[in-house]
Amino acid sequence: MVLLFGSLQLGLIYALLAMGIFISFRILKIPDLTVDGSFTLGLAISAALTAAGHPVLGLVIGILGGGMAGIVTGMLQTKMRIHPILSGIITMSGLYTVNLYVLGSRSNLTLIGVDTVFRILVDAIGLHRDLTRTLIPFFICVVLGFALFWFFKTHWGLCIRATGSNEAMVRASSIHVDRMKIIAFAVSNGCVALSGAVLAQYQGFADIGSGVGILVVGLASVIIGEAFFGRRSVGVGLVSVIFGSLVYRFIIALALSSAFFPAFALRLVSAIIVVLALSLPEIRQRIAKMKKRRGRYVNA
Repeated sequence: MVLLFGSLQLGLIYALLAMGIFISFRILKIPDLTVDGSFTLGLAISAALTAAGHPVLGLVIGILGGGMAGIVTGMLQTKMRIHPILSGIITMSGLYTVNLYVLGSRSNLTLIGVDTVFRILVDAIGLHRDLTRTLIPFFICVVLGFALFWFFKTHWGLCIRATGSNEAMVRASSIHVDRMKIIAFAVSNGCVALSGAVLAQYQGFADIGSGVGILVVGLASVIIGEAFFGRRSVGVGLVSVIFGSLVYRFIIALALSSAFFPAFALRLVSAIIVVLALSLPEIRQRIAKMKKRRGRYVNA
């Protein structure tokens, strides 16, 4: 039961991360490596403000901090004409120092004995601790999902989707492509930072290394969700990444609960899951070709 609740809670929290990666990876079709830094930035801001007695403000400022990181990456790509992957790496590297500064020049910050949004709700309503730690991420996930669905139906959202589909056509239509990219990166990294902000208060501490390899976690959620739902509309895509995040967390929990994988193999298991998910279409094609060849031999 503890494994079930823990996987469900973490799956909902990391679903916020997956929605952010879905924007850059699938809608804008640009790989963004900023997320390793923006996730930790949201985590650090949330922990620092929660320790100061402002847990709700920590979530809000965490989103804004992630959005600013996305703007920097977008500016490097569009204004400085730096390669998308390299611009993300540059921003991520710079954010390491920023995150250390936010944490007070410490590598970690504990929130033991501090009021978080989870503890405040437990004290205010009197719900069970596990139920509260599930309802808050679920509520934030639903609100963010509906907000993104609405946003991508607006003029700016449609322009961002068009930019990802056909940038040349969008430029010919007199749409400011660079501005659309910057907005998309800001929204994407804002979602990523929100995931880190919620996680900091959920787990009760912030660590400077929490964002290492977090891109793989988000990609795994996106790809697993698409394996079940396919690539369809933005609305279905948002639902699929939430589902994918939950499935991913349960797979990780089951893998690490077995005797085969030690606890420190989390990143390796994540990488293997991503490789398998990415290879699934190719595996299906090869199996289909093998069946066709066998069919020809039988008919011959």
